Amino acid sequence: MIAATNTVVRVYVIEGQVLFGKALCQVFALEPDLSIVGDADCASAASLAKARPDLILLDLDGSSSELNEVIALCRQAVPQARVCVLATRPQGQLMQRCLAAGAEGYIVKDITPGELVRAIKMVAAGDAYVDPRVAGGLLRKRSMSNGRPDLDELSGREVEVIRLIAQGLSNKEISARLNLSEKTVKNHISRIFSKLNIYARAQAAVHAIKMGLV
Repeated sequence: MIAATNTVVRVYVIEGQVLFGKALCQVFALEPDLSIVGDADCASAASLAKARPDLILLDLDGSSSELNEVIALCRQAVPQARVCVLATRPQGQLMQRCLAAGAEGYIVKDITPGELVRAIKMVAAGDAYVDPRVAGGLLRKRSMSNGRPDLDELSGREVEVIRLIAQGLSNKEISARLNLSEKTVKNHISRIFSKLNIYARAQAAVHAIKMGLV
C-alpha cells in the first residue's frame, strides 16, 4: 500500500500492443507522483523483480485464458506490488476472474487519460477500482435473481457503503457521497469486512455483485 500522498508510485506497464504501451508511459510520465520503471509486451518475472514496481498495469486481452497464471507470476515476482488489469472492452466475467485471481483493479481502455491516472493512483493507494459500467451491469443482472447471499448480515448504511466500493469509489468519495466523515466510512468498512469474513476492497466488490445490489 502506498501510504503517503507525496510518495512516488513506481509503475510497470505490460501491454501487448507496443505502441499503446508507450503511449501509456507518456501519459504517466506527465504525473510527478508516478514513475515508469519498466514496460514490456508480456510479463517477465525477472524483469519485474529487477524493476520492483509498486503497481503493475497488466493488459490481459491477449492472454485471458492464462489469467490466473499471469497474475500469479506478477505477484510472485513482486509480492508487494498491486496489480491493475487493463481490458479492451467491459467484460463482467473477466472482471470477476481478475478480482478472484488477486487483482486490485479492472480498467477498460476507453476511459479518459485523467480517469486512468485517477484509477491507477487509487489502486496504488490501497483501494480497489472496478469499471463502474462493468460492476453496474453485473449488479443489475444479479438483482433479477432471487438469491441475495449475506445481505441480511449488513445494515442499511453498510449496504450503501459496499455498493459504492463496488463502483470503485475511494473512502473520501464515499464520505462525500453519503455525507459521512472518512473515519465513519472506515468504521463501516471494517464492520463489513468482519461480517463477510473478507480483507480487501476487491473482495467487497465481488460480494456486492454476488448480493445483487443495485
